Amino acid sequence: MPERTAHTFDPSTGVPPPVGPFSHAVRWGDTLYVTGQMPTDPQTGTLVEGDVVDQTRQVFRNLSAALAQFGATLDDSLMVRVYLTDFSDYDRFNAEYRSWFTGPLPSRTCVGSTGLAVGATVEIDLIVGISSSPA
Repeated sequence: MPERTAHTFDPSTGVPPPVGPFSHAVRWGDTLYVTGQMPTDPQTGTLVEGDVVDQTRQVFRNLSAALAQFGATLDDSLMVRVYLTDFSDYDRFNAEYRSWFTGPLPSRTCVGSTGLAVGATVEIDLIVGISSSPA
């Protein structure tokens, strides 16, 4: 059975500090489970201003920074889970979402939520396939 390793990153890596008792990512074999990222600035830990597009961009910057710690990119994503507080933002979110992937899109779930941590309009978590070499 593969070893399970938990990883928490310093904000200097571009990953915001956790807002609760959890790891940024857990690796199990060749699979990486990345905690839902919020649209927070890694240096200040505060919510970025702007609409769903601005916040989605920050979420993807945060996710990309977490993946970089493992030599992975968003294109290594197998499954994406998206949480939106307003489904009227769905089309605008999707246009921005698509721009972050260069290869075939991963599978995805998108759900509506009545609220997210730190007052965010979007949160995204990932399941990612990564190299079998140790990180």
